[in-house]
Amino acid sequence: MAGNATRVLIVDDEESQRIGLASMVAAWGFTAETAADGQEALDKLCTFPAHVMVTDLMMPRMDGFELLRRLGAQGGGPPAIVVTAFGNIETAIATMHDLGAFWFLEKPIEPRALRVLLDRAASQQRLAEEAERLKRELSYQGVLAELVGRSSKMQEVFSLIRQVAPSKAAVLITGESGTGKELVARAVHSLSPRAAGPFVAINCAAMPETLMESELFGHEKGAFTGALERRAGCFELAQNGTLLLDEIGDMPIATQAKLLRVLEDSRVRRLGGKSEILVDVRVIASTNKVLEEALKKGELREDLYYRLNVFHIALPPLRERMDDLPVLAEALLRDLNKKHGTRVVDMMPDVLEQLERYSWPGNIRELRNALERAVILAGEGTISIEHLPSNFSTSAALIAKHDSDGDPTQVRLRVGTTISEAEKVLIQRTLVHTKNNKTRAAEILGISLKTLHNKLKEYGSADSEG
Repeated sequence: MAGNATRVLIVDDEESQRIGLASMVAAWGFTAETAADGQEALDKLCTFPAHVMVTDLMMPRMDGFELLRRLGAQGGGPPAIVVTAFGNIETAIATMHDLGAFWFLEKPIEPRALRVLLDRAASQQRLAEEAERLKRELSYQGVLAELVGRSSKMQEVFSLIRQVAPSKAAVLITGESGTGKELVARAVHSLSPRAAGPFVAINCAAMPETLMESELFGHEKGAFTGALERRAGCFELAQNGTLLLDEIGDMPIATQAKLLRVLEDSRVRRLGGKSEILVDVRVIASTNKVLEEALKKGELREDLYYRLNVFHIALPPLRERMDDLPVLAEALLRDLNKKHGTRVVDMMPDVLEQLERYSWPGNIRELRNALERAVILAGEGTISIEHLPSNFSTSAALIAKHDSDGDPTQVRLRVGTTISEAEKVLIQRTLVHTKNNKTRAAEILGISLKTLHNKLKEYGSADSEG
């Protein structure tokens, strides 16, 4: 990044200083633009993506300190060389370490020193851009943020994430429980201009209706019994960042109406509050429900659905992306080894074969649970069959393997299958048939929903909570 390929922004309130610096920098072959203060610099960076910034500290309206703070909050900005006539070691340390400045120079500026620093800062920016390029390339090789998958279905998901991340559009993520909807939301956030801002998630299914509005919008002291102090809600906490509304289909209808108003005018009012607060938050919603059914049943407001469903990302269940299982298992083993201090390097071929023949009603969450148990038992070396859960038998795994001419509505078991294994097979196949709709599965099986949940807990499925 040499010569006129490097863009330099000069920020100084003294006109003679900034014009002189701009002329000198341009004479060295750089492309230079100027700004009279921090606010103008922020505006200029929107249309002039500088590779390096040279800025004064003491300026009216917005000084250099605030400029660097704002850029840091937005993701860092270009490397900054700070120049000032009031330099001292304390200011230098605070500016370079606390605010992330690249270097510190006192006025009058020594031209040779500035030239060297411009070249070094430009080189650092070039390395950062190369690292970002490599990161993007990795996403095409099966990794995007914390998501893993080389299958065509996951590559389609990765493509959608990359397309929507830079925008401000609301995103609706659908998929069965355990498929990684929150990881998709985090990927959208991390690849967006809001990446330096907060990522806040709230589970609408786990929150009592009486507390939902307080969690979302906050409350003032004394707003209700037990409100002993003012509390900011999720919208305020996610300011300049991203808010994930997980399991939006389980949000109470009354709260959905209030949420819709916030989404439309970007203002929230705390419970018991008298004034509205302007918020700048990107909203991502997710649900494991079939949206058409939720709309028909009145569980989801139609106007809220259209407001949230600006950009839809549908996550496939694990059974529909079994090609990803080896790379998923490899990634999970690395993560679990770090968590537990173990040294498990791989698994026996028959273990992988059995994992690939299983139906995974709990999806990746259930896979992680099974591997976590195996990692703890194995400790080091290789995972073998005995490290898998005892009821994770070959007989039970048979249901996941669809023959090319097989009937998915039929259950086939080998002689010797135990009653408990057969029961598990029947429940898992029924969940596959109902697309993980537990209420419908319980009706088909002739058992209560509570009994179904208890059975899933007995099987060790993380999907038992819904």
